Amino acid sequence: MSFVQAVRHQLRLNAFCAPRRCLASQSAPAAAAAKHDASAGSHPPKADAPALAKSSCTENTVLVGVNYLKGQPEVLALADDAYPPWLWTLLQPKEIPDDGPGGKGEKIRLRKANRQRIRDQNFMKTQ
Repeated sequence: MSFVQAVRHQLRLNAFCAPRRCLASQSAPAAAAAKHDASAGSHPPKADAPALAKSSCTENTVLVGVNYLKGQPEVLALADDAYPPWLWTLLQPKEIPDDGPGGKGEKIRLRKANRQRIRDQNFMKTQ
């Protein structure tokens, strides 16, 4: 990590972050219980067990800050199956192919490094 990146990281840590809503996830306790059950015995999991929640908000939770228009009803969270499946893959990191020198992966990495270098130079100009 370069000096500039370390300074930026520190600035981001000190920035004000609004408190999040709906942080209690149903998947974390269920995953911990499943791991505990799997380590305790060698019996297979039940087929009729409910699927783990993908969302951090339960159904019909009021989503604060989403509705910014006056006179409109509150926005409520829907069930996980009401959202499209691609929504749950947005936060997964992209896989950059490693196809050797001169390939698409190298091009992506060089472009990313160049953008970071430009950001660092611009940041140092403001100091």
